[in-house]
Amino acid sequence: MDWKLELVSVPVADVDRAKAFYTEKIGFNADHDYQVTDELRFVQLTPPGSACSIAIGTGMPQAEPGSVRGLQVVVADVAAARAELVDRGVEVSEVQDFAWGSFVFFDDPDGNGWALQQLPDRG
Repeated sequence: MDWKLELVSVPVADVDRAKAFYTEKIGFNADHDYQVTDELRFVQLTPPGSACSIAIGTGMPQAEPGSVRGLQVVVADVAAARAELVDRGVEVSEVQDFAWGSFVFFDDPDGNGWALQQLPDRG
């Protein structure tokens, strides 16, 4: 039996600001934006090529905005991904190299922490 993680909730204070950041600055696809009731809005965003999405919204049980740390997206070329983010106006760290991969780090407008990882060669 496969167990697939396909949705992670990311707590944000302002859904429209967060949606704009993730779609316009980071390049995620906006899959759904549904106002269920006056109190409940569900927005699903997916990184290009990913099987896992994030959910932001209102009226959903969630942690304090900005409290999620360590979200990680794997990319083929971390330097190129970093350059794209810089061109889009995202404040992102320099590339940091470790034995387990190369990384850049950034926060969303609420302070949720993200990493882009390029896996090391396995050859």
